[in-house]
Amino acid sequence: MFNKVDTEVIESLKKISGSDNVFYDNENLDLYSRDYTENLSFYPEVIVKPATAQEVSEILILANKNLIPVVPRGGGTGLSGGALPLYGGICLSMEKFRKIIEIDSENCQATAEPGVITQVFQEKCEEHGLYYPPDPSSRGSSFLGGNLAECAGGPRAVKYGVTKDYVLALEAVLPTGEIINTGAKVLKNVSGYNLTQLLIGSEGTLGIITKIYFKLISLPKFRKVILVAFNSIEDSAKTVSKIFQSGITPSALELMEKSAIKAAENQLGKKFPNSEAEAQLLIEVDGNYEDTLDRDIEKISETVTECGAYDIIFAEDNLKMNEIWALRRCIGEAVKSISEYKEEDTVVPRAKIPELINGVKRISSKYGITTICYGHAGDGNVHVNILKDKMDGKEWEENLDTAIREIFKLTVSLGGTISGEHGIGYSQKSYLPIAVGETELNLMKNIKKTMDPKNIMNPGKIFTDLS
Repeated sequence: MFNKVDTEVIESLKKISGSDNVFYDNENLDLYSRDYTENLSFYPEVIVKPATAQEVSEILILANKNLIPVVPRGGGTGLSGGALPLYGGICLSMEKFRKIIEIDSENCQATAEPGVITQVFQEKCEEHGLYYPPDPSSRGSSFLGGNLAECAGGPRAVKYGVTKDYVLALEAVLPTGEIINTGAKVLKNVSGYNLTQLLIGSEGTLGIITKIYFKLISLPKFRKVILVAFNSIEDSAKTVSKIFQSGITPSALELMEKSAIKAAENQLGKKFPNSEAEAQLLIEVDGNYEDTLDRDIEKISETVTECGAYDIIFAEDNLKMNEIWALRRCIGEAVKSISEYKEEDTVVPRAKIPELINGVKRISSKYGITTICYGHAGDGNVHVNILKDKMDGKEWEENLDTAIREIFKLTVSLGGTISGEHGIGYSQKSYLPIAVGETELNLMKNIKKTMDPKNIMNPGKIFTDLS
């Protein structure tokens, strides 16, 4: 299907990016053979670290000419196998693209390269009184380019939206080597097809982003956080819609079931409030007027009490707020440390969350598997972690795929879809037809074929085949 990387190609890569930026030793090949997706590992044949869009262009021209697959890589924090080099080839790391080129306070905009770490970018914006809300749990190590590739969201998407809502324009390199500029540094633009939004969420299959032009907003001056305990996960899930119906839009609304909180306690080595509660909601509000937030918290407290909450803990200061958020942010890693796992990124209309969770638990019981649910309940995005735990290996292999398909069919039947922010990548591609019709899939495949006629750009992702 593809050609191997030979010594001639390696020498050409060295001429393009310099010998110091081309690696093919076993230690580096092993390091770049995996991301955060389960225990999957696929080895590239060579790793190259370009520093300019022109270098990226020359690498892709070389790869296209020699029919060699190219897999772009950011921080390697993906959860759907997007950065796995399934067919070997070239792993093109974007780690040298780490400049924040400009922060334009007057226009509330910024320009950055894709190798900038998300948290670094957020903190730099905050120094200028500006706010970049997309907030994935991997923000301390994920790259902006990877966030665009997967259209990352995070807890604050409920109020502020996801990555695509903050990108005005892009510089990108097509698989055939052309450097293109999409969009414009303006808030309104209907000049032809929206190529910017086509590239966002395309999971590195249509091109490589080399420069990003962001829209920012003013940084809220105040925030308040409460932690609400419930005697049942169903009551906590039903409460989510009631909060919005009360007229309040939280900046974050996270649901955590008891087993998720217990996993986080074990990970952090400390006890958390009401950790015996069957479920808890972490609710945050933010804004520029503290008295308004006090009224919002009061209204939310009334609502959750009416819905069956038995305790509400107020975070009195930043230290307490950060402590509560540390609990939430470590849950993903903590749950995955329990055993072999599969994480599903289901999303439904928020009023359907109770039906989704009840259905997941019913399916879990049917197949004897363990599931732990948590996530961004405010926008209906529930992470369903399926754990092998103490299950027999043969049973795990026999039941896992069937259980996942039932969970996804349930999700779609509730008006949802199979991935809210983690992407399809390698690990979920066989399930995509559950959520996307044949006509739509064929349209996507034709776009891929048009932009990448030799299929060298991150092949084997999203689609099971391109026929």
